[in-house]
Amino acid sequence: MNIGLNAHLLSSQAGYRSAGIHGYIDHILRHVPSIAPDDWQFTAMVGGANTAGYDHVTMRRAIWDTESPAKRILWEQLLQPLHLGQYDLYHAMAFAGPLLLNTPMVVTVYDLTFIRYPERLTTARRRYLSAFTSLTCRRAKRVIAISQSTADDLTELLDIPADKIDITPLGYDSSRFYPMGNDEINAFRTKQDLPERFWLFVGTLEPRKNLVTLLNAYAQLPENEQLPLILGGGKGWMVDDIFATIERHGLGDKVSHIGFIPTEDLPLWYNSAEIFVYPSVFEGFGLPVLEAMACGTPVITSNVSSLPEVAGHAGLTLPPDDIASWTSALSQAYHHQAWRDRTRADGLVRAQEFTWERTARLTIESYRKAINVG
Repeated sequence: MNIGLNAHLLSSQAGYRSAGIHGYIDHILRHVPSIAPDDWQFTAMVGGANTAGYDHVTMRRAIWDTESPAKRILWEQLLQPLHLGQYDLYHAMAFAGPLLLNTPMVVTVYDLTFIRYPERLTTARRRYLSAFTSLTCRRAKRVIAISQSTADDLTELLDIPADKIDITPLGYDSSRFYPMGNDEINAFRTKQDLPERFWLFVGTLEPRKNLVTLLNAYAQLPENEQLPLILGGGKGWMVDDIFATIERHGLGDKVSHIGFIPTEDLPLWYNSAEIFVYPSVFEGFGLPVLEAMACGTPVITSNVSSLPEVAGHAGLTLPPDDIASWTSALSQAYHHQAWRDRTRADGLVRAQEFTWERTARLTIESYRKAINVG
């Protein structure tokens, strides 16, 4: 079987775009071909400037760079379909596939943020994703969702039958995210001038991350319990409320925003933090929660969307709008070493359930269903 994978969102540069969807595509290309039957062949379609290469994957590069969304969409919809007749199956790896496509198709949907939170996207991008994701999911043989939460949204919001959806939870890179030794952690703390005890959040600063609730809860703690809170992540939309809340509570000397954290530094930040807090109200999966647990960092997160699927009983999950519960949880985290030790151990066990090999095997099962191969 010859499978074509639309990998145009595979980033060729480090930075913001090298996370998220890029990470999913990268790991699928690394793991699926090595697990699939020997007679399956894989071709990844990427932009003309992308120099990435993978074992057992043929790289087909476009005649122009598709880094910009407009160029990528033009290529995917107008030119790419002319070269898809040779494939037995086409995998649209991010929401949308070509309208003109006779080849059986599988599509991956990460979340429906463009419906749940339409204000965070430009009008053009929101309309494109809404229309093309819906059309693609209806035409596809199988729809891959990265969490049960996303699968439920597909059924509720796009009316996609539940029995057409395959759930393939994400994994983490165990060669990078693991408990590090004290010497390495202490050296990083010294380099970054970090205190021995601090709390960490990682994610784009935007309303759905629910940081205002976290800050209001933090402000209710006695001053001696307010460990330094570090916010790592780029500024998204409507960030003024976050910084206004910090100023209103007089937390400028205790809460710091360090900006985007390079991918290579993330494991060190997780390992150095005493706890990881993630109060988000909506996530397609919640990969930072998994990565923090894999590093042995106790997690406090929300009990909505996909986050309980990841944290399970290993992390402390709370109603995202209950300020008193978040204050109490932070106080518990501050005082109780036994809780931190138990949560750390539970998180390490929980994280081992999420591997990219498992994601790859579930993806192959979806391919088999799409073309009725046993």
